Amino acid sequence: MSDSPSGWQAWLNSLDSRRSAAAESLRAQFEALGAADAEEWAKSEIREDLPHLARFMLLRSLWRGPIDGWADAGAFDQLPAAQRLLAAGADSQDLVRLARAVAYEAVFATLDELGAGSDVNVPGIDVGWVVMETGEDGSPTGRALSGLHEDLMTMDPSGRDGTDFWQ
Repeated sequence: MSDSPSGWQAWLNSLDSRRSAAAESLRAQFEALGAADAEEWAKSEIREDLPHLARFMLLRSLWRGPIDGWADAGAFDQLPAAQRLLAAGADSQDLVRLARAVAYEAVFATLDELGAGSDVNVPGIDVGWVVMETGEDGSPTGRALSGLHEDLMTMDPSGRDGTDFWQ
């Protein structure tokens, strides 16, 4: 057994006290949220000054609500078309899979559009948008959440990376 500090501890020791405390706090937050590789998320946020905690929380929230919410009991109760399909003998799990896949595609397309920063199909209009992290008081930190659509699939809380959508 070695007396040398772990990779995480050695990295922390290389930081000043403020950044080390921030890294420890981030790691604890990622762990509390159930993130795999909490240390890597925290290291990357500190090293690259990227808003990974905000990114993780947003993508996790989108999976839990708009995508996986369709698997909740009663999700189709207020949808007459779904009720007709079930009454006609449709498999309820197929309907859930379809709804989740459609929701995933809608969320993905929305994140892709947000990431574009403007409507690329409308030349000559000089307005756009950005998704940005905010601090505890709600004010923008200046750190943009870009490329969200690129990581959406990897945030599937089931660990299946959405493969069940296409079964």
